[in-house]
Amino acid sequence: MNKIPSFTINHEKLLRGIYVSRKDEVGGDTVTTFDIRMKEPNREPALHPGALHTIEHLAATYLRNDPEWRDRIVYWGPMGCLTGNYLLMRGNLEPQDILDLMRRTFAFIADFDGDVPGAAPRDCGNYLLHDLPMARLEARKYLTEVLERMEEENMKYPE
Repeated sequence: MNKIPSFTINHEKLLRGIYVSRKDEVGGDTVTTFDIRMKEPNREPALHPGALHTIEHLAATYLRNDPEWRDRIVYWGPMGCLTGNYLLMRGNLEPQDILDLMRRTFAFIADFDGDVPGAAPRDCGNYLLHDLPMARLEARKYLTEVLERMEEENMKYPE
């Protein structure tokens, strides 16, 4: 059985950042899957599930309403390892193309105050698993420590 490509990335060297995980042709369009890596795998604590769930709701809300990019957003969702998120977008894109979008998205999360969109029993399959204060803290940390200081090494998978 062949390994899937994401299992071939050296997670012992992987830094926080934005990476192209894969590009697929779908109906004549390229769909780019981004690895939005918020934690260094196996070297720092993973995101708390409640924080990650809230980040999911807030990022999806922001991205699907962004006037410039909303028509290209296919999916935003958490990684099973709790170290980041996947963003699928229509278009043949690179991390540099979405850096400003990610800065705006994580600033929105870091500054969000109010009821988390879609976090009610009718709208969410696990509405009790939300942690807005921790989501804000993690978003601010990622924004200031990674997105505002992005280097090439944070946009290219390690060898």
